[in-house]
Amino acid sequence: MSQKQALIVWGGWDGHQPEEVAGIFAGLLREENYVVEVSNTLDSFRDEERLKSVDLIVPVWTMGNIEKEQLAPLIHAVKVGGSGIAGCHGGMADSFRNEVEYQYMVGGQWVAHPGNGGVTYTVRIKDSEQPLTAGIGDFVVVSEKYYMHVDPAIKVHAVTDFDDVEMPVVWTKTYGAGKVYYNSLGHQANIVRMPETLELMRRGLLWATR
Repeated sequence: MSQKQALIVWGGWDGHQPEEVAGIFAGLLREENYVVEVSNTLDSFRDEERLKSVDLIVPVWTMGNIEKEQLAPLIHAVKVGGSGIAGCHGGMADSFRNEVEYQYMVGGQWVAHPGNGGVTYTVRIKDSEQPLTAGIGDFVVVSEKYYMHVDPAIKVHAVTDFDDVEMPVVWTKTYGAGKVYYNSLGHQANIVRMPETLELMRRGLLWATR
């Protein structure tokens, strides 16, 4: 049986420590016997033939701009080719703010993080019998708390509370032939390395894989 192929592309705003986070995800996937390519250029998305062989795409790229010739093959790989896409925090849901189709694929977009990085809050698991979350209890995070605009079509697996509003933290969805996994945690590498975040991401990466 051939090994699964993953492409991790990191860059954008340095404050989210994209290179370090990309390294964490690469380690998780290599432990699962994936062949992993790690790139720091969006030009990696230009190669349509290469993307056809990729089972999982992991963007770690906050803000920035993406060219049409870079975005179109990425969209096609997921929507038509069935490649999975998975990621976290602003590295996936605060990327390419002018690109509506990208946001539609992801299923949400960052709006605000009231209180910035020093907020203590609880992440509540919504479906503890589901394989993505089974055995993971509610847990406390001290970090940015993301308020998101979200697609009503997403399937929500974990939430946090903003006053009386239940805000998705972990979700999945489909985009054409591809599967999409997102986790709003992960402001920096230390949050990604939290046992709960790390396990949620490991399961999400595997789940999204074609």
